[in-house]
Amino acid sequence: MTNHKNYYAVIMAGGVGSRFWPMSTKENPKQFHDMLGVGQSLIQRTFERINGLVPSKNILIATNARYQKLVLKQLPKATRNSLLLEPSMRNTAPCILYAALKIHQQNPDAVILVAPSDHWIDDETEFLQNIKTSFNACSKDNILMTLGIQPDAPNTGYGYIQFSNDSTEIKKVKSFREKPNLETAKKFLASGDYLWNAGIFVWSAKSILNAFKAFLPEMIDILDDGKNVYNSDFEDDFIKNNYGKCENISIDFGIMEQAKNVHVLPVDFGWNDLGTWGSLYNKLEKDENKNAVVGPQAIFRDAKGNMIRTQSGKKVVVQGLHNFIVVEKEDVLLICPKEDEQDIKQIVTNVKDSFGDEFV
Repeated sequence: MTNHKNYYAVIMAGGVGSRFWPMSTKENPKQFHDMLGVGQSLIQRTFERINGLVPSKNILIATNARYQKLVLKQLPKATRNSLLLEPSMRNTAPCILYAALKIHQQNPDAVILVAPSDHWIDDETEFLQNIKTSFNACSKDNILMTLGIQPDAPNTGYGYIQFSNDSTEIKKVKSFREKPNLETAKKFLASGDYLWNAGIFVWSAKSILNAFKAFLPEMIDILDDGKNVYNSDFEDDFIKNNYGKCENISIDFGIMEQAKNVHVLPVDFGWNDLGTWGSLYNKLEKDENKNAVVGPQAIFRDAKGNMIRTQSGKKVVVQGLHNFIVVEKEDVLLICPKEDEQDIKQIVTNVKDSFGDEFV
């Protein structure tokens, strides 16, 4: 069994979440919002969940330098030394390497959870048990692990993990598959040996550093100075000067799809990636006409299937509207059919061009 002092976590909190515009903007992204109206932002809920297993001093938050004040304000247990401040957006591989080098310098025996800051999990007890199972496995063996969500529908919005369907609890990964079309997704579900890729990883510091040396050696050369710069007064300047030189590549493409020692733990803890207004709508309680609200006091007349998000307590009357997203934030109002929510990224570009950068 691994000691809890060896448990570490990295919360990935650098994204902008543009599909949740206008609530989510580059100055105040979705992870810092109480998206479900539960009294905590997504990053606060994520931190507290992980803190149920990992000591708070061992939880690092990887985020863009511009969000430093937001993180420290929302997470009182975090310190400046808990933050991995990315001077530029370079995808997940450089960020994970930075974290692994920093953690390994502190504790060569560390096992590390890497998790997004903006996911929702219903059964947090089950989640922590799954992480503990993964920590124990990674402390014993040189493996890279990911958690695979048991699919309940042929979803085309997620990547999939194909695994060897045997009697072991932790399965060998056969392949990673990109987001499929509906017909392919149905075949994946019917086969019984595919899981949704949640982007939640567990490995030992040693194993992930060995993987970087094997598959992304140039990145190791850039970020590993060999002089114990991490956890010193020189760390910030070193990262500012070198981080931007790293290849812009995800951990999935850079390592997970190439390594031969990748395993997956099938899990079912009520996961939702909260990637779009539609996914938030699916998570919320609804009235008898399938309308969901966060914030307002609403009256619906001949209105069905709507997602309404406004400031708290606003009086809203909706008549004759069906299957729409209506979101108000300060002086911005979005009205969009739910079926067109994938257009919101393009809408953000239009808003920037027409109204100015401060609105996105």
